[in-house]
Amino acid sequence: MYVVKFSLNNSKKLFICSVVMVTPFISNNTIAAEKNWLPDSIQIHGFLSQALIHTSDNNFFGTTDDNISEDFRELGINGSWRIFPDLQIAMQVVWRDAGLTDEQGLRIDYGLADYHLYSSEDNLLGIKAGRVPTPLGLYNETRDVASTRPGIFLPQSIYFDVNRNFALSADGGYLYGEQNTDWGDFSFNFGITSPRSSEDPDLKPAIVGNFPGEIEGDLSWGGRLNYEWRGGEVRLVVTYAEVNAHFSPAPAPNNLNSGQIKFHPLIFSAQYNAEKWSLTAEYEFRDLRLNNFGLFPDSKILGQGYYVQGIYKFTSYLEGMVRYDELIWDTDDKDGNKFAAQYGRPAYSRFAKDWTVGLRYKIIPGLLLSTEYHRINGTGTISSLENPDPARTVQHWDLYAVMLSYDF
Repeated sequence: MYVVKFSLNNSKKLFICSVVMVTPFISNNTIAAEKNWLPDSIQIHGFLSQALIHTSDNNFFGTTDDNISEDFRELGINGSWRIFPDLQIAMQVVWRDAGLTDEQGLRIDYGLADYHLYSSEDNLLGIKAGRVPTPLGLYNETRDVASTRPGIFLPQSIYFDVNRNFALSADGGYLYGEQNTDWGDFSFNFGITSPRSSEDPDLKPAIVGNFPGEIEGDLSWGGRLNYEWRGGEVRLVVTYAEVNAHFSPAPAPNNLNSGQIKFHPLIFSAQYNAEKWSLTAEYEFRDLRLNNFGLFPDSKILGQGYYVQGIYKFTSYLEGMVRYDELIWDTDDKDGNKFAAQYGRPAYSRFAKDWTVGLRYKIIPGLLLSTEYHRINGTGTISSLENPDPARTVQHWDLYAVMLSYDF
């Protein structure tokens, strides 16, 4: 049994209690698996992580400006049961804290039934229904577990951590298929869902500011095509979705109507994996449309984001990462000057250019220590809840992070 200790103040007692409670469970489950007390059709896994974050300016996941914040932690348990060969059910329950961007505590990340309509040695066709992880780019379906991410934080130009719950999964269903050929492996996902738009407190302020009301998800759809060569040595992926939602004003006097929100992301992803190194790049073209709000005119904003990332494995225990990540909210106003003139807010809030370097060390199997440094130009990826006064933000800033994570 491994014991992980975190040095936290008294306000973090809930997290300490969670770690204490899960440790015997981890140990007992490991013993049970070793003694075959659990049938092969049932799998139980879990993870926990704790990060320390410091920024030279601005706040990211807590009060990090000239301060060390402990307000980023994740604790999750997931399980699956293959009831019979073609039917499996799975669920993941998570307790997560990410500063003011996520204070909801316990929630169900996903809970689904997965049924194989047809399967053979080289082909598979199935359906998934319930609360299903969203097939988006390369990392979205596994972003909840720290060890599956290339760094402490995913590239923010594609995977917004301030709206993590909205992107991670949705309620609905997917049809999916796989085909293995001599020229590589092909797969697809196509689904109809309703977004989890109410679970990210930073989403509504980003769309309508402080107007009272709620953002509610509407019928949406999306799909992803994936190609892999030589067991994943090369991966090529295309993702497209239409995400629909609407604003429901509060009954109190309100100057906004029940406006519609349409978001269309198109993502191209490519990855090459060698024995000791990998190279990854993703580009996203996004189309955001706001209609019928009344107080402000209908708008269409075209944005983009991309990153290039390299990872090198020095040893089986130590690897390094370097990444350039860039987000532009409006391609017709890349430097943000038009936005600043119209709304009186900083031009640099409309973009973010992030150089990142990181190291990860596998202390023992399942226990990972990660460190990361970011040099950032712009504030396009920070939370308006944690940085309520745009005039007090700073354009050029540094972010330092250390995370200890364990999964089993």
